[in-house]
Amino acid sequence: MKRRLVSAVLSAAMIGSMMAGATVAQADTIDNKDITIGVSIWSSTDVLGSQCKKILDEAAKALGVNVQYVDQGHVSEKVTASVEQLCAAGCQGIIICNSADSEMQSAIATCNANQVYLAQFFRVISEENSKDIYDLAKASDYYVGAVHENEPENGEKLVNILLDKGCRDIGLIGWEQGDATWLGRWEGYKAGVDKWNKDHPDDQAALSEPQYAGTTSEGGAKAANALMSADPKLDALIPAGGGGEPLQGAISAVEAAGKTKDISIVSTDFLPDLGERLENGSMAGESGGHYCDPLFAFLMVYNAIKGNYTDFAGTFNEINFPYLYVSSADDYKAYEKYFVDQLPYTDQEIVDLSNESLEDLTKSAEALSIEDAAARAGGAAASTEAEVATESATEAG
Repeated sequence: MKRRLVSAVLSAAMIGSMMAGATVAQADTIDNKDITIGVSIWSSTDVLGSQCKKILDEAAKALGVNVQYVDQGHVSEKVTASVEQLCAAGCQGIIICNSADSEMQSAIATCNANQVYLAQFFRVISEENSKDIYDLAKASDYYVGAVHENEPENGEKLVNILLDKGCRDIGLIGWEQGDATWLGRWEGYKAGVDKWNKDHPDDQAALSEPQYAGTTSEGGAKAANALMSADPKLDALIPAGGGGEPLQGAISAVEAAGKTKDISIVSTDFLPDLGERLENGSMAGESGGHYCDPLFAFLMVYNAIKGNYTDFAGTFNEINFPYLYVSSADDYKAYEKYFVDQLPYTDQEIVDLSNESLEDLTKSAEALSIEDAAARAGGAAASTEAEVATESATEAG
């Protein structure tokens, strides 16, 4: 009996070893045409989401892989269901946004069970606020990492644009309560106002409690109207984000109220007509602009599927992206040239990025800027042009 038991255990171990070996071998030899990467996204059609889709489609074409989208509207049960749906569809890897920390617990468990690689974009699990989920991600063999921005810094820089323009009565519009990115930006807005008030005791500024808009234009308009009705002295609005739709709704509400010249607006997520809005005064400044977080998450997952990036358990990989800031029409011109009229990377450059180590890929992401895109597109002259615009934005912000 013992011999049979030992034999069975050895056979199981050998089979497990062979399967693991086969998995590694498959990862090493899998053809790109057989790779499908899933994208769980709040919207592939709104302002920011459509930009994300555009660069992901280009990356899939450049690498010769397949991409499959599921729009989940940032509805919690749809977020978790989208991961199950993409796993069932045969995706070997998934990138995801929006994704609250609580939703990542389910997403990671689903990907672990299906042996599907997973990366976040525009989001990161909070080690401080969600340590159990952070530890779950860190222990996973399939959680590849997160691509995100420094949101408190972003919030502080944006509110400083308003304060430097003379605004002192600022209304705040959030999108979803509890969203980690929203909370980070809110922290930055409050820090900027608190610092201003400490340094200017005779010139105090106020930041309202947030009105929540969801991720729709209608929600943004409703929130802006509520803030304007509650405070006739309101001289600034911050629609914090949510993909661009709440911002458009807030701008429309301010225009309809005839207060475009009275209320300055800053936000995150560049609009397609941002240059015109900076020119006519309906926007005072904005951060965002590169829409490349999902590209780098996509490349991380791609390399995991190919077997180039390994040993995820015990580590938590992060790529921290720099925001771009503009506060005038001139600032926007260089951005428009290198990020709107064309993508910031050619197909060959995407392929080159896909061949980088994770360390080098991280450095490439951190280096992305108007100057960087300009230099790759047109050399020193273009780079100088972009540097002038960026210096102008920095001075204004």
